[in-house]
Amino acid sequence: MRKFDTELSVGIFLLIGMLALGYLSIKLGKMEVIGSGGYSVYAKFEKAGGVKSGAVVEIAGVQVGKVKSVVLDKDYQALMEFTIQEGVKIQDDAIASVRTKGLIGEKYILITPGGSDRFVTKGNKIRETESPVDIEELIGKYVFGKV
Repeated sequence: MRKFDTELSVGIFLLIGMLALGYLSIKLGKMEVIGSGGYSVYAKFEKAGGVKSGAVVEIAGVQVGKVKSVVLDKDYQALMEFTIQEGVKIQDDAIASVRTKGLIGEKYILITPGGSDRFVTKGNKIRETESPVDIEELIGKYVFGKV
């Protein structure tokens, strides 16, 4: 009987440990439950600038969504799909910009609100976009005197 109690205790301890590890993995990995709400909007950029799926979408420094996909469209531009949290409204004259956190940090999308009374609805596009500044191109122009 004592052996059975020890095995049961070890089994319960392992189960609790595995559940705690799973919980921490989800929380630290910032994984979201599939279908966790939100709506999709799109934006076209001349250059994606290294933005990848899962990148953060921010308004005023607050995370309001994530980049769902980055694909090349028929016009040879980067078409990005964002998932925006329910309750967050984006004006139809807002500007979406590709930005970098810090000097060499991760890429994210910054949405600068507009002044319009109309809002982007599910499945529509943000018309105004700003592609990232290409540092290599700027250095090349400076080095070769084309500035």
